[in-house]
Amino acid sequence: MSSTAADVVRLLSVRGETVAVAESLTGGLVAAEITAVPGASKALRGSITAYATALKHELLGVDATLLAQRGAVDAQVAVQMAAGARRVLGADWGIATTGVAGPEPQDGQPVGTVFVAVDGPFGPGSGSAPGGKVRALRLNGDRAEIRRESVRSVLTLLLQELAGEQTGNERAQDTEQNGGF
Repeated sequence: MSSTAADVVRLLSVRGETVAVAESLTGGLVAAEITAVPGASKALRGSITAYATALKHELLGVDATLLAQRGAVDAQVAVQMAAGARRVLGADWGIATTGVAGPEPQDGQPVGTVFVAVDGPFGPGSGSAPGGKVRALRLNGDRAEIRRESVRSVLTLLLQELAGEQTGNERAQDTEQNGGF
């Protein structure tokens, strides 16, 4: 269990919000990282591992034309996966991973090309445009390292969104609940 996952679960719990996960290259590792945190059941709605490209369309509603033109390793695919997980699983937030862990390139993308995305209840002044937020990564290392870093990166992206959206009152409540002043 990572401290990032623990922070995500804590913030979601304080806010009374939930997250849904859509994974491709990480194959369930993001959901596993979240469920390793005690109390995760308050925050995690569920997870869809859409490893096959067709499942990204069939289960998550990713645009079939987009998948046909750009392949599964694409920023917009990641955003649509996050939105699809949020919608299908009925969560406040959706996060997604798609990319190439190796050993071979995929969809014309080299090994280490990864996109992580978050979709959520972005309000005015949140700093995030409607339609989600995506981060492109170029990762080094072997297959396991690329997958681990993808997990860390998507959880960090969600944590940044949660922390950025938290109001002063929610911060005070959270601090009080965790023994602070």
